Amino acid sequence: MARAKNESVALRAGIAVGLATAAYGVSFGALSVAAGLDVWQTCFMSLVMFTGGSQFALVGIIASGGTAVGPAAIASATLLGTRNAIYGMRMAPLIGPGWLKRLAAAWVTIDESTAVALAQPTLRSQRLGFWAAALAVFVGWNATTLVGALIGDALGDTSAYGLDAAAAAAFLGLIWPRLKRLQAGAVAVGAAIVAVALTPVLAPGLPVLLAALVAVVVGLVNWLGPKDAPQNGLDPHAMGEHDDGQHGRHPDERTNGEPE
Repeated sequence: MARAKNESVALRAGIAVGLATAAYGVSFGALSVAAGLDVWQTCFMSLVMFTGGSQFALVGIIASGGTAVGPAAIASATLLGTRNAIYGMRMAPLIGPGWLKRLAAAWVTIDESTAVALAQPTLRSQRLGFWAAALAVFVGWNATTLVGALIGDALGDTSAYGLDAAAAAAFLGLIWPRLKRLQAGAVAVGAAIVAVALTPVLAPGLPVLLAALVAVVVGLVNWLGPKDAPQNGLDPHAMGEHDDGQHGRHPDERTNGEPE
């Protein structure tokens, strides 16, 4: 019963985040076409690049200076995308073995899929949350990118609709339960201060990476955290839970013939 509830929560969270993020894709499609890219270039970027922050940085710089600022646009997009590599290291144990599965996971390891996964209490629900969010965001983002690119002129100024706030609100909703803990709250506040202070003076992407160092430092010294906290961030019972459902169960749930 508890497992089914955890999986249901993970699935709903993934779909909800996917819908919120998809709404933001309309803005990207419209802005990309306005910056000078055509519909197919815009859709190709969302399909292959698939990292919202980097995509917005790229078209924003192109819009301000045309193809002459190509190197700067690529550099900024790369810096913003670097965080996904960090997410990948955290998600690798959760995804499990298999090169094809890892390749697919690498493509869709983004803010939203990582956040949904880490918000779940067990390994099985984390996997379900990761893939649910990843697929929902991937399909929704690419679909609304096309819509935004096709009707961008009719939408006018897409920032007036506040679509970016929907994605941010969904993300905040995922991490809010963790922020109730003192250590997590301190990390969030410290990272926010660093990011806000550095954004006006550094290239896009760098403030996010430097803000992440707050979490690294706090984690290394375990400042404000419990001394006996698990180091991997997963539920210790979840680590014994496999897809065959034979491990991690309560002793009363063993079937006949299973060893004690």
